[in-house]
Amino acid sequence: MQPKSEASKGRKSPKLKRMGLHERAAARMRTMIIRGELPPGSQTQETKLSKELGVSRTPLREAMKVLAAEGLIELRPNRSPRIADIAVDGISELFEALAGIERLAAELAAERATERDLARLRTLQTRMEGHHRNGKLDDYFTINGEIHNTIVRMARNTPLREAHETLISRAERARYLALGANRRWSNSVDEHADILAALKARDGEAAGRLLGAHVARTGTALLEVLAAPQAKRTAA
Repeated sequence: MQPKSEASKGRKSPKLKRMGLHERAAARMRTMIIRGELPPGSQTQETKLSKELGVSRTPLREAMKVLAAEGLIELRPNRSPRIADIAVDGISELFEALAGIERLAAELAAERATERDLARLRTLQTRMEGHHRNGKLDDYFTINGEIHNTIVRMARNTPLREAHETLISRAERARYLALGANRRWSNSVDEHADILAALKARDGEAAGRLLGAHVARTGTALLEVLAAPQAKRTAA
């Protein structure tokens, strides 16, 4: 009789491996969509993606289902899946909600953050400023998101953090596109420095006001970016 531990491993390994593949494929595709490597409106090519991601079609299709649930991919009957457009409708409301959540988070974080939390935030700020100086947008974007998530965690409020996680996943592609505008990128660095200064001073009112306005400006910048092609077509 086969030992229980070995039998258990024999049953579970394929499932864990398959789940790992589709999750990794989803993560890589999510990054490609957010950063515009898979542009809005484009059709997915399974053969090409399977080769690029190093997975077979089965985990690739499972990954697409995950991304469809996140609103990043449109699954269409008898047609290739399509990268979803960024819907202009709802952008204002989405960033309005995010601004409110992050404003409250900053107010609470100013009171509840430990000195270790603030030191971590200072380190992230320094790294982000370095990426900005060196023109490394992708690295900047990663650290920028980590700073926002860190401030929310510093609020020590689980329901607030969970609400933020739900909304920020819907806004990632929009945030990246907005930061791609040079003016917004530079302004964002300065705004982050002011937010950090307010948190270090334990000034909850200022920290909340600054972070809320910072998130709202990102939403406004995105709408301007999305409106630019339409304005160009109208002028032509």
